[in-house]
Parts: sequence; C-alpha cells; structure tokens
Amino acid sequence: MILLYILIGIYVLGMLFVFVYSLAQGHLLLRFLSAKKSLGKVAHPEPESWPKVTIQLPVFNELYVVDRLITAIASMNYPTDLLEIQVLDDSTDHTAELIQKKILDFPDVTFKYIHRSDRSGFKAGALKEGLARASGEFIAIFDADFVPDPDFLLKTIPFFSSAKIGMVQTRWTHLNKNYSLLTRLQAFALDAHFLIEQIGRNSQHAFINFNGTGGLWRKSCIIDAGDWQDDTLTEDLDLSYRAQRKGWEFIYRPEIESPAELPPIMSAVKSQQFRWTKGGAECARKHAKAVLRGDFSLSTKFHAMAHLFNSSIFIAILLVSLSSIGVWYAGTQGMISANLYKLAGLFMIGFVVIAGVYLVSYFYEKRSFWRSLLQAMYMLPLFLSVSMGLALHNAQAVWEGLSGRKSPFIRTPKFNLEGGSGLESNPYIKFKIPATTWMEGVLMLVFSVMVGLHIYLHSFAMLPFHLMLAVGYGLVFFSSFKAYSLGK
Repeated sequence: MILLYILIGIYVLGMLFVFVYSLAQGHLLLRFLSAKKSLGKVAHPEPESWPKVTIQLPVFNELYVVDRLITAIASMNYPTDLLEIQVLDDSTDHTAELIQKKILDFPDVTFKYIHRSDRSGFKAGALKEGLARASGEFIAIFDADFVPDPDFLLKTIPFFSSAKIGMVQTRWTHLNKNYSLLTRLQAFALDAHFLIEQIGRNSQHAFINFNGTGGLWRKSCIIDAGDWQDDTLTEDLDLSYRAQRKGWEFIYRPEIESPAELPPIMSAVKSQQFRWTKGGAECARKHAKAVLRGDFSLSTKFHAMAHLFNSSIFIAILLVSLSSIGVWYAGTQGMISANLYKLAGLFMIGFVVIAGVYLVSYFYEKRSFWRSLLQAMYMLPLFLSVSMGLALHNAQAVWEGLSGRKSPFIRTPKFNLEGGSGLESNPYIKFKIPATTWMEGVLMLVFSVMVGLHIYLHSFAMLPFHLMLAVGYGLVFFSSFKAYSLGK
C-alpha cells in the first residue's frame, strides 16, 4: 500500500503542476486577446539621426546557410557608413573559407571577420568578444539560419524612443514550415510562443526573453546587465532576466517578422530542445530566487516562475505518465476510490487550457477558417502526442539543468533544403543513437500494451492519455532512428 500511496502522490503532484502551469498560460491567453486589437497599430517616429549599428552573426560550421545569411545581411537597408557587420566565426571546417570569399562580393559593406579557434564560452563567448570590438550604439543579432527583413533596422530602431528601452524582439517566421509534418508541428509550437506568450507577457510588463536572434539590443544595456555570460546554455534568456531585473524595459513587436529555418529531422530537433530546456532550467536555478525577492508585482513574479520553470512540465508529464499505470491498475482492482479519477478529470482542464493557447495561435491570421479547422483537428492531437513523446528526452535535460550538471553547447545543424542541399550528404548529422532513444522505443511498447489492456478490459478512463503516449513515443522513436541513420 505504501508504494500505491507514493504512486498516487506522484500522479497528483504532477497533474497539479500541469494545472498551475495552465493557469499561467490561460492568463497569458486572456492578455493576448485583450492586446491583439492594438497589434501593429503602434507607430513611432523616425529618429532625428540614425545611430551606428553593429550586426553580429555568430557562426559555427554552417556550410549550407552562411552564403544565404551574408547575402541577406549585405542587402540591409541602412546607411552604409552607420552599419558594421561582425561575422563571429568559430568554425572548424570549410565554412571559414566560404565566409571570407563571400564577403569579398560586397566591397561597399563593412564586414569585420572575427575567427576564434578555442570556442571558449561557445556562442556567448563569441558575442562577448564581438561586443568588446563593436562600434555600434545598437547591436542586432542573427543566427546563421535567418534571412532578415532588409528593413529590419528601419523598423526596430524607432521603438527605442526611451533611454529605458534595452531590447526589441521580433517574431520568428518559418522558411520551411511546409517541408514536412515535423516542421509544421514545430511551427505550431513556436507560433504559440511568439504570439500568445510573448505578447501576453509584454502587454503586462512581465519578464520576456530575447530569443537569441532576430532582436536589437542597446549596447549599454548589455554592458550594464553584466555582458554575455556562458554559465547557462541559454545565454539569451539569462541576459534577458539580468537586464530586466536591473530595470531595463523590453519591447516585443510581432508585426516585424524574422524568417528562419526549422530543423527538418528529429535528431536536430532533439539537439535544439535539449539546449533550450536545459538552459531554461539553468536560468531558473540562477534567477528564480532573485526574482522572488525582487521588487516586482505578484503577477510578474508568478509569470516569471511559470516562464523560468516551464520546461519542468516535461518532468511532470513523464512522472504522471509512468505513475498513471499504477494508478490505473489500482483503480481496476478497486484499491482506490473512483473520486481519484474525478480529481484527475479536474486537472485535465489544464491540458484543455494549454490546447486552447495553441489553437488560438494557430487560427491567428488564418484566411480559411474551415480549412484551418480541419487541419487543427489532426495537428493539435499530433502536437500534444509528440510533446509527450519528447518528455523523456527533455526531462533528462531539465534535471541536468536544475541539478547543476554542466554540458557543452551543442549547435543545431542547419540544412537549407530549399536551397538544394541534401540530408544524406550532410556531414553535421552523426550516427550515434543515445540510450534515451531506445528507452523511447520501450515506452512506446509499454503504452501500446496499455492501450490494448484498456480495450480488452473495457476500461476507457485513461485510454486517450495512454494512446497519445503510445503514438507520441512511437513517432519520436522512429523519427529519431531514421534521422540518426542518415549519418552513417
């Protein structure tokens, strides 16, 4: 019975975490719905004189996209005498030669090529070294897979109308959204962040984050906040919290778009997810106590905690899914009260709220409601299933981040498939299947058996949950195996 009580306790606590998190998401959704009427209507006059700007391009082994990046940046509409472009190259392959050759095609553009051989501090280290040499009053940052709007600076700089404004973040859009089901699912998730979450937080002056790229910083803000630091894997989130804790204000503008590439294979998605979730947990460990003790409103603190600990939902999902097997068995044997299932039903409201957030973002700016509705009918359950299927992989990352275990910065490989590069010939794909991938296959079998038992015993209370887990782990397992096999 002690084991049963432990399982029930884990199950209830996990569901409670999901429910509390959903309250934060629901409030952000309400704030978004309130703020969306004024989206795109905020106008700021042009400055009397345009400032000097440094664009930083952190690059590491980007054979397939760096040519496209440099071409796009060289086409930026801005006075050439006020524009400095730093190519912060840590590459160890032929990318370095490609960059140096490419920038010669633009003799009228001020490119400054900075190559490091030791990669100390990884991306944060490169940005910090570049900042020390930057002559611009403002710093724009673009990752290698971005193709910025030529008018990016003309659109963002006017929002620095106050000396208190330290950063303007723009909305990511997707160059290869329709490449595959995997890219569509990623767009489904990212659109919710860049619409509901960022707008919902910014509209109430809560903490928001610079997303690592597609943003413009005031240089003095970065320096005042303590410069770039490499003690977390998400240096962007870390600097964002340090700057806002010191009183700097951030602005998010969804109407200014910054197109980028989505990872087209599961191994690349996992690499990106691991860095984001572990880095978020590291930032929670670093900033949560200071935010709670700071002079901020209760609402701001609540949303900051939900923001910093949002990746912990993967631990909650993993624990709930595993403990649910024991809870289900105890229920079928009459060992627990039927009221526990009713309690679970109450907590399931949390999943409904979270699903609502993604649905609202999905329908935002959609021209055909009925066509979008049909797409959403399969996109939403597939997205939730794959998210659950990534719970084991991401829970490991979160646990490492919360416990302080360090790991190197692993870049997400870029592909530029629209440009003609092939997956099979990509040298950045490695054939090394981690143990967690095999465990995902085991969990697929476990929850498939559970689905069979539900049907055989006519016990349907947890059937949808276990079915989504079986499908999610199955999709993640087979997609991962296929992706890793490309690197043979």
